Amino acid sequence: MIPFNVPPFVGTETKYIEDAIAKHKICGDGEYTKKCNAWLEEKTGSPKVLLTTSCTHATEMAALLCDIKPGDEVIMPSYTFVSTADAFVLRGAKVVFVDIRPDTMNIDENKIEAAITENTKAIVPVHYAGVSCEMDTIMDIARRHNLLVVEDAAQGIMSTYKGKSLGTIGDYGAFSFHETKNYSMGEGGALLIKNQDMIEPAEIIREKGTNRAKFFRGQIDKYTWVEAGSSYLPSELNAAYLYGQLESADKIFDDRMNSWNKYYDAFKELADAGKVDLPVVPEGCTHNAHMFYLKCKDLEERTALINYAKENDILMVFHYIPLHSAPAGKKYGRFSGEDIFTTKESERLVRLPLYYGLTDEDHAKVVKTVKDFYSKN
Repeated sequence: MIPFNVPPFVGTETKYIEDAIAKHKICGDGEYTKKCNAWLEEKTGSPKVLLTTSCTHATEMAALLCDIKPGDEVIMPSYTFVSTADAFVLRGAKVVFVDIRPDTMNIDENKIEAAITENTKAIVPVHYAGVSCEMDTIMDIARRHNLLVVEDAAQGIMSTYKGKSLGTIGDYGAFSFHETKNYSMGEGGALLIKNQDMIEPAEIIREKGTNRAKFFRGQIDKYTWVEAGSSYLPSELNAAYLYGQLESADKIFDDRMNSWNKYYDAFKELADAGKVDLPVVPEGCTHNAHMFYLKCKDLEERTALINYAKENDILMVFHYIPLHSAPAGKKYGRFSGEDIFTTKESERLVRLPLYYGLTDEDHAKVVKTVKDFYSKN
């Protein structure tokens, strides 16, 4: 079976984990956590990046830093992972879902303003497949309505919008280093902070509400509990695993991009014949080959393609069930306007195997299987 995903591994991860163990420092914020933070800051240009236990927790930290309270409303697409909404629902917010664009599967920036009410506190754009939302428009709306912007860039590391790294454009950004992402630490994430004044509050929240970070920098002679917080620090073992991949980030990027481009070129003929739709990367956006998807004619055709691939020992998968249609989505949110594309487009989308180290032989088999399916149908 050709898997949908294989967690990345470059070879140095084990050495770095063993080094962390040998140094008797395996809890959070040690040498490898700091190395990852510094690498991410340099790569993205973010004033501050803090490694976290997950992208979910990075987004929860952003919700805390945005001072989200019961009764606040937060605008986001329904086509996203549950964590995007959970982070704000946990603070008592009402989630307001907005329809997506059919080309990128991102939030439709032209429908955000109509969803704003006197209770709106933040906009949460989700950069699907590592392709940026239309951030100029979103940031303009946020400025005019005095709203905060939290970028869900879980899939967006190494992607840019008009030269700016995803996660650095809004007030806060969140990366994921889950095993399905381009760079992984098993479970993990990072919070990107734009405003220098919010760095210290973020450190406090991340360190269980204490000023421990200042203590270890020698800025105070003891640390204590100063604010509400939680434990959002990943283990040094996870950070050591991730650092090995960050050192090889360009190698991983090039490998994934090669597979993505070969898929695109291989299926261009099917797209030109009107059999499938290919991913769209708007002008001004660079993506990171996080995923390659095709859009089938409808749900029935997608199901048939997935089953045909499985019969040929290939795992292809669909993606999110729109949150507004889920029980919790109905309980904690509402859909603003009409669902024109969210459900329709989500039911057409199928993701193909794409991971670091995908062999030419397996890639060719995936391509042949898809083409065979359409030649028979």
